[in-house]
Amino acid sequence: MKFNVWDLAQDSFLDYCGAEKGLAKASLLAAEQDLARLRKWSEAAGIASPGVLQDTQLRDFLLEAANDLATSSRARLMSTLRSFYRFLIAEGMAVSDPTATIAIARKGRKLPVILSVEQVTRLIENLDGTRPRELRDRAILEILYGCGCRVSELCGIDVMDLDLNDDMLLLRGKGSKQRLVPVGQPAAEAVHEYLSSGRGHLLKSKLSAAVFLNHRGGRLSRVSVWSILKDAARAAQLPGEMSPHTLRHSYATHLLEGGADLRVVQELLGHADISTTEIYTHIDRTWLTEAWLEAHPRAR
Repeated sequence: MKFNVWDLAQDSFLDYCGAEKGLAKASLLAAEQDLARLRKWSEAAGIASPGVLQDTQLRDFLLEAANDLATSSRARLMSTLRSFYRFLIAEGMAVSDPTATIAIARKGRKLPVILSVEQVTRLIENLDGTRPRELRDRAILEILYGCGCRVSELCGIDVMDLDLNDDMLLLRGKGSKQRLVPVGQPAAEAVHEYLSSGRGHLLKSKLSAAVFLNHRGGRLSRVSVWSILKDAARAAQLPGEMSPHTLRHSYATHLLEGGADLRVVQELLGHADISTTEIYTHIDRTWLTEAWLEAHPRAR
């Protein structure tokens, strides 16, 4: 089979990423696509294996790839290739790293959009209905903001993951990593009301372990959660684009504003690297500056 060395290198690397690094499915798929792009280009250039790729050739590939990739995708591609060649060298499948001489331009971080406490309150309390879907939607918003979970984590919550007696929730994050997070009283009450008066109507005669269900009794999808949040934001007359991650960002920022330690916020969010959490300190400093400008007599 032509270029079978590529098959071995790719499959070995992806197995390593999944089994040992614990990458999530979406990250594995992205890495697979990045390597497929490199392989397609290399095959067209007559490069028989990744182990013989030279840095000058890699530069040509990256220049060509940059024509149809966004900045974030280019950064991800380079990150994949760096990890790929480190793995190949460690496994004896390459003797040199063509990525070593290529500098990566650091892209500035875009500060996430957050809501004020008043806006979050208006968003949630605007959902005050008693129909099954209204009870579900309010419980969803309470959990997204009250626990700071990702939308995929929310959709994956099973009934057995809830411990409302101790106000704790088990979440399954990226790479199947699990963490326990506290559930505040408003969220616990909203979930309890939904479970007792709403979920059974959505479940009908079906069986499901999922907490949050669609109108057919199946597990709610991420797309549906996005739609629920956008409808709620529109009904509450909140400006701008809204996503489930907006509530996660707001959760983290409000914790820091309230005096929570950065390491605590890191654990609650399920971030593997604290540098990911540190973006919220920039938001916190922005908030402090705004408060100072408004309050200090010599600020202006």
